[in-house]
Amino acid sequence: MRKFRIGMVGVGETGTPLLKQLLDAPFVELVGVADLDLQLPGVLLAKERGVAVTDNFIEIAEQGDRVDIIIDVTGSRKVREDLRRYMQFSGNTHTVIVHERVALLMLSLGAGRWVETRHDELSY
Repeated sequence: MRKFRIGMVGVGETGTPLLKQLLDAPFVELVGVADLDLQLPGVLLAKERGVAVTDNFIEIAEQGDRVDIIIDVTGSRKVREDLRRYMQFSGNTHTVIVHERVALLMLSLGAGRWVETRHDELSY
């Protein structure tokens, strides 16, 4: 079976529900998750399920075409800009970065209602 190879940046309150869906999807291979707080429940869940974790989101981007999609659920403009800049610098034309708004749309569709974020702009 072909699988989407996904990296996730931000697995706090907003990202963890999406993380759980991705972990349970048979057509998804989660190649890594990144968050500044490696003690968050989402990070610990990823570790339990054998997913690589890091506090450096660029490590996910450094995997190159081993990652099909990077889902950024941090809400941080700096993270978003740094990811884009890294992709341009590295010449990676394979990996797609999914903005938090698209991730929120996916979460809302799954929940059948609008899903709110619970964090403010973070400084990374």
